Amino acid sequence: MRAIAGVAAALLISLLPAAGLALAPYAQDFEALVQSDTGALADDGWLVYGNVFTAGGTYLYGYGPFPAPNTGAAFCAVAAGEGGTEQGAQQLVVFSDYNNTDHALGRLIESNVFQEQVVAAGDVDLVWRFAFQAKRGNIAGASTALAFIKTLDPSNGYALTNFLTVDMTAIPTSWGGYSLTISIDPDLVGQILQIGFANNATNYVGSGIFYDNIVWEVIGEVDAPAGPLAAAARLGQNYPNPFNPTTQIEFSLAEPGPVALAVFTVDGRQIATLLQGEQAAGSHRVVWNGLTDAGLPAPSGHYRYTLTTDSGRLSRSMLLLK
Repeated sequence: MRAIAGVAAALLISLLPAAGLALAPYAQDFEALVQSDTGALADDGWLVYGNVFTAGGTYLYGYGPFPAPNTGAAFCAVAAGEGGTEQGAQQLVVFSDYNNTDHALGRLIESNVFQEQVVAAGDVDLVWRFAFQAKRGNIAGASTALAFIKTLDPSNGYALTNFLTVDMTAIPTSWGGYSLTISIDPDLVGQILQIGFANNATNYVGSGIFYDNIVWEVIGEVDAPAGPLAAAARLGQNYPNPFNPTTQIEFSLAEPGPVALAVFTVDGRQIATLLQGEQAAGSHRVVWNGLTDAGLPAPSGHYRYTLTTDSGRLSRSMLLLK
């Protein structure tokens, strides 16, 4: 259950910061790292984790976490000469684990490169931003890439509680800026938070994306709950999570009204409609059996479920494990 789809990249307890430590700002432009030092990225706190799936998406196994290599053959490396004026002489390039011979068997290799910290009580109600610059590398074919913020709950089997992403697959070959933000709520205290990059590739197809000027920082505080959506609806975390094949989703409404509850892939494609129509005020529970609207089993992977009301939308992440 732990070594699935990148969520277990933080499971080696000895690598975790002490629980009392708060989230800490981080900034890296990679200029001070020695490109020839195979431990340069590991010494800066970067970790890697790999997961392997069949061509059809069935999970096979995971491996890691390991200190990030800097060899040019697996996961990541310090690159040189790929930047502009803002990027300087050195960058980070993230790519597949080409040392994994399952590439040759047509299996899908998911490679995760990340930093991690632990959320503390002092972080509650702060808004953090993960900002970076990026440009397209040698990614090709069906390979995909993304940047992410994840949170995982070690008290609940390392369930994935947040999975915020930016799709990097088709970004330009020129440098651009990207960012993700996360608001720290009380439920996240004690959970693991990861910021990083991932890709999926097979058959040794190119998957590289260049990154630079990474900044992880506080940008403000969460406003007190207000507005029609905060007052009108609440969407709970699914349970169990990860799950196979069935999970429960709870939500509540302050007033009766039209509701839609649906499941989406991480790239925004709706695959299952769980509820559509008028609902009474109060608490509700819906079960998803892991099937799409076409009656087919959804493959293993990350999904988002979204509650839509007249007041707006609420979304959470979940992980289907087979």
